Amino acid sequence: MRIDLLQGTLDMLILKALTGGPMHGYAVTSWLQRTTDDALQVEEGSLYPALHRMTKRGWVKSDWGVSENNRRARFYTLTAEGRRQLKEESSSWARLTEAVAKVLHSRPATQVA
Repeated sequence: MRIDLLQGTLDMLILKALTGGPMHGYAVTSWLQRTTDDALQVEEGSLYPALHRMTKRGWVKSDWGVSENNRRARFYTLTAEGRRQLKEESSSWARLTEAVAKVLHSRPATQVA
């Protein structure tokens, strides 16, 4: 299933994935897919530009390491700035979902003639 994400949502999800410790890109996508019961599948064409953008912004840092498959891989680590960004984006997301839920659970608007 493919679900389009709102602008900035992918960054927030990646930041959340990295709160558990350093991960390489494939591990991030696998974690997101597993955690969402396959509802979210992040393509490499979206993931790596996002990781590059977040590295440039100082939200994550990267270092080369060896993966569990004994392959050389770039591991991404959340920085203090990344933790602040995740907190801010999580708060905004909570406000947005609460507002949308209010609309969805409200009585239909009536037209005033």
